[in-house]
Amino acid sequence: MSENVVHLHKPTDPPTDDPAPTVLTVVPDTPPAPPVPLWVRSGRKVKSAVTHETTKTTARAVARHGLYTFNGGRIVARRTWDGKTGARYERMIRTAEAAGNLEAAEEWEERLQRFRAARHHRRMDLLHSPVEAAKGIAVGTGVSIGVLVALGVVMAINNHDVTDVITPLRATIDFIALLIRIVQVVWGPALTIGPFLALLALWTVGSKQQAAPAWALPDNVRSGEGEPITPSIVVKALRDLGIPALRNAIKEMGDAGASMLGPIRIAGCGVEVDVTLPSGVSTNEVQGKRRKLAENLTRHEHEVFITIPEAARTVRLWIADSGALDEPIGPSPLVTDETPTANYKTGKAPWGQDLRGDAAALSVYQRHLLITGLSNQGKTAALRALALWLAFDRTVEFRIADLKGVGDWDMFDGLATVLIQGPTDDHVIQATEMVEGLVAEMERRLQAPPGTVFTPLVGIVDEAQVAFMCPAKDEDRRPYGGSKATSRYFMAVRKVHNQGRAVDVTLWEGTQDPTDQNLPKLVREGAHTRASLVLGTESQACMALGDKAVNGGAAPHLLRQGLDKGTLVVASDGIEIPAGQASITVRTHYISTDDAKEIAARAKALRDGVTTLHVIDRGEERDPLADIADIVGDAPRVRTKDVLARLATLNADAYGGWSFIDLKRVLDDAGAEPYKSDGVMVVSRDRVARALANRDENGSASAAE
Repeated sequence: MSENVVHLHKPTDPPTDDPAPTVLTVVPDTPPAPPVPLWVRSGRKVKSAVTHETTKTTARAVARHGLYTFNGGRIVARRTWDGKTGARYERMIRTAEAAGNLEAAEEWEERLQRFRAARHHRRMDLLHSPVEAAKGIAVGTGVSIGVLVALGVVMAINNHDVTDVITPLRATIDFIALLIRIVQVVWGPALTIGPFLALLALWTVGSKQQAAPAWALPDNVRSGEGEPITPSIVVKALRDLGIPALRNAIKEMGDAGASMLGPIRIAGCGVEVDVTLPSGVSTNEVQGKRRKLAENLTRHEHEVFITIPEAARTVRLWIADSGALDEPIGPSPLVTDETPTANYKTGKAPWGQDLRGDAAALSVYQRHLLITGLSNQGKTAALRALALWLAFDRTVEFRIADLKGVGDWDMFDGLATVLIQGPTDDHVIQATEMVEGLVAEMERRLQAPPGTVFTPLVGIVDEAQVAFMCPAKDEDRRPYGGSKATSRYFMAVRKVHNQGRAVDVTLWEGTQDPTDQNLPKLVREGAHTRASLVLGTESQACMALGDKAVNGGAAPHLLRQGLDKGTLVVASDGIEIPAGQASITVRTHYISTDDAKEIAARAKALRDGVTTLHVIDRGEERDPLADIADIVGDAPRVRTKDVLARLATLNADAYGGWSFIDLKRVLDDAGAEPYKSDGVMVVSRDRVARALANRDENGSASAAE
């Protein structure tokens, strides 16, 4: 460390008798900072001036207006050239030939021939025009002078003054002299101002066409936010995709590519246009450039959808208004309509809106359903919305297993005959036995006499990947999960998929991001309606919707996680899909849990009361009369066929093979015989309760007093 220097100072006041004190000042010996060189300071100032926002704005403005004038001249020159030559017709001929339209090419060729013939005729007329013009001037001048002299003679006779004979001629000469003087005065300023007026006209043409590079345009123009979609914008976006064959074909087209486009139609919160690609350009090349196309259209990637319609070599572009897809859609009709109706066979569930803003409704009649997507993207809400609508059909029976178990399906307590909620292996075992109960009911119906009418039975398994990945095994060492032929859950699902729809037994499944491990291929392909929320990869999209839908433009992997909640890509014949497309994108109505409870309460009011089983008993000795009492619940009476169905659901091993004779035998022995009500055999709640109350300790029924 350097030492400090001590300086001694005397006071500066005048001397006195007293000795002046000495002032000690400690001054560090750090040398002063050297001055910044002049060239460094000048460089910094220059850099600050160059990079200043005002300087950049001024430079852009100068470049912009200069390019407006220059490119405006190019535009005017091209228009003049097109008007004087057959270049326009030749471009149209090349366009028609590129599009394969030979009739249009021949028509434009005929127009070109007519144009050339008319131009040749005009040029031949110009050869004779000087002589004809001279003759015309001579004759016209002579006639004019004769007329003026005749007018002067009339004036002289009238005024009795012979000098009036030349008065009209003199007046005409004076007028011509005045015009010459005016031209002499104006000619000088006109030569000075004329070039500026011409430049102004060229600037006007260039500014209207925005004939300047994007970096030179103003911020509000350069951003393109909310810019309307026009044919020129679409063609320019396609030209700049980086596909050489497409770019070259557009350059060769006389109309600059406009003939590729169909009409631009308003479609919901955006516009839709069909693009017929030129020869040598495939549709998948354009699909693979979706992000670049969206950016060329001044849109985000999620605001442009590319699908393949029926027409060959054609892509259909749907381009959203900027920010429109971030706006929520309206509430579900189930929330706003207090008296909704549903019909399993003929009705359609109001699910949401498509991208065109039209209502998207789904038919669930005899269709197995599969909904996939990443976690927390609205899968349960979308699945539950369909079930809530179908609950208003009193004939439909629900059996539900929610392998997440956080209460998302609580409102179906009293609507579903089975409601399993929980993520454990034991819940998976119960869910497996529930699906096996669907199989047992399906097989019973398949063996029923021809013409038998069955009520719809819908099984729902939410978070089905938990079941497929369950490691538990039964007493015979058969796994509940997995995708092998020994897997109980997998085989039960396959059996329902194979034959269930024929007897109105259908299965709906919801699962997270699909893979071969948590959603086997045979199960995926067994669903008639396949829908997907946002996914992580294209391979997952193919698993969720199938290769055909993805190749046709379905892209759930391009949806935005967290921002596109509730947006589904659906592949199904149960929903109206535009002709030629393999899928449709639906923005589903969100129904909150509180609203779902209110809707479910209205659906329960339409039913006679449903006893919901929360646990499926396995292997215990059964008490048939007690089970019948539990199933009947609080309802005054229940039809015998409903009692049989609920008993089979409760325990397929014990009651799966029961017939009406077995049920009647148990009730007759207990003194609670079934009877007819409105022509239908029913079981009385009071009779069963009285039989249980009168039963002795050994379980035998005593005679009623």
